[in-house]
Amino acid sequence: MTGAVGAERVRTRILQAARPMLESDSRASVADLAAAAGVSRATFHRVMGSRGELVQALDMEPDPDATARILAAAIEMVGRTGLAALSMDELATAAACSRASLYRIFPGKAALFRELVRVYSPLEAVAHTVDRMSGRLPAEVMPELARVVAAEMGGRTGMARTLVFEISSLKPDAVEGVDLALTRGIGAVMGYVVREMAAGHLVLMNPVLALQGFIGPIVFHLLTRDLAEARMGFDIPLADAATQLANAWVRAMTPAPGRS
Repeated sequence: MTGAVGAERVRTRILQAARPMLESDSRASVADLAAAAGVSRATFHRVMGSRGELVQALDMEPDPDATARILAAAIEMVGRTGLAALSMDELATAAACSRASLYRIFPGKAALFRELVRVYSPLEAVAHTVDRMSGRLPAEVMPELARVVAAEMGGRTGMARTLVFEISSLKPDAVEGVDLALTRGIGAVMGYVVREMAAGHLVLMNPVLALQGFIGPIVFHLLTRDLAEARMGFDIPLADAATQLANAWVRAMTPAPGRS
């Protein structure tokens, strides 16, 4: 009994010392935690088991900035190595958070990539624009959508390339992000295009092809804009370029008089 009581007292001391230390430094080592509690590493492992079990016992909530740090580190790492090669352990280190905190926020790569798509893609802004301009004609709506996408992604070529590549890969870890893209921004624009075709305001054709014809030139422009500026003397402002591309799409998709 005495041994059990003594072990419980040591455990309590470790937990009490560990909480403020981990709150100030989520990467504190076992040696640091043991020293703060005034016990040896051997005693720490005998009483607590492991660092992960300590964190679980504390049931610590991740600090408010952890999510933003994780996403910022993740988008850079995914752009460098790809989602499949992303190491969650390395991500935790880069984001200055514990592995336990990382998995508490994002249980796996699928959940992580879904949030990357939500935060760093223009999906929410696009969906909001479609809702706001519902009922207006394509000549007004489509250029505005192009400008929204350009404003959201302009100057972030690497990020745009990363998201386009990973979404189009259809790898298992990207599926949740793909589903979000299809149900939010892409789905909203698709619904609008289908309605405008039915109303006779756009040429009837496969809506997937119609949407690809709209999105493709804008994405390609974003991905090659730096090259065009550096090597081809391109100097059209981004919003103007997006508007011109969208207007070209609208002209091509407008039914000829007397036809639908």
